[in-house]
Amino acid sequence: MQFIMFTKHLEGLTLAEIAEKLNSVGVSGADLCVRDGYPVNPGNIDRALPEAARVLSDEGLTIPLVTAPGDFTSATLDYAERYYQACGENGVKHIKLGYWHWSPGTDYWAELDRARRELEGFQRLSEKTGVKTVVHNHSGHSMGLNSSAVMHVVQGFDPEHVGVFADVGHLSICGEPIDMALDIVREYLSVMSFKDLTRVLHVRDGQRRWEVDVVRLGTGFGDWKTTLSTLKAQGFEGPVTMHSEYGGVPVDTVCDLARSDLRFIRDLMEELP
Repeated sequence: MQFIMFTKHLEGLTLAEIAEKLNSVGVSGADLCVRDGYPVNPGNIDRALPEAARVLSDEGLTIPLVTAPGDFTSATLDYAERYYQACGENGVKHIKLGYWHWSPGTDYWAELDRARRELEGFQRLSEKTGVKTVVHNHSGHSMGLNSSAVMHVVQGFDPEHVGVFADVGHLSICGEPIDMALDIVREYLSVMSFKDLTRVLHVRDGQRRWEVDVVRLGTGFGDWKTTLSTLKAQGFEGPVTMHSEYGGVPVDTVCDLARSDLRFIRDLMEELP
């Protein structure tokens, strides 16, 4: 497995600073957040991604994965082809799409048909550029909220060009047991996300509400020993993004937590038979 780090919460840093932080955490590359407000974004990806690849490569780092904007859900967007082309030309192997959602009052199966039609367009871009499109299982009303649901979205597409981005944290909230979840998507499993989630009862304006919180690895609902043993048994060798979605804290704290999370995983890996 290749450990990389999601750069979402390194917002505000230069490419050189991002590279320094990634090396301080101990990962080998970036899950590069290519969204508005970041050094590489949809508007400048043609120029900025080559520079990002060069800066990170100079520091011994790669970019196996790019995370697109949350509304990147159609290959007809005016920047979609440029986005894929730039990734293909700069060694990026995977693009994580945005999210198709079900909402009350809509027909699930009609929404699924719509998502699959959009995915056809992304598969064509993947075929053209050599960059695999990956769909994230994200809890909530996402059309790919767990392994069974995401297979409705990707089943029948070419696994060389379309894959699943399996997220241990979100699967722990609304997914199948993790060994079953990973087996369901086995043919399409391309990228893993390691983060831990839990449900916390919040009281806001006098209203009680259960919400999902990100916590340190090993302190949430994730079954990490089973996750690692299942991935080992499957021979998974793809990128693993340390999501480190510790928002609201300084960047140095994010990196400290990511470093601790990575050490937690590596210690568990050493215990595997």
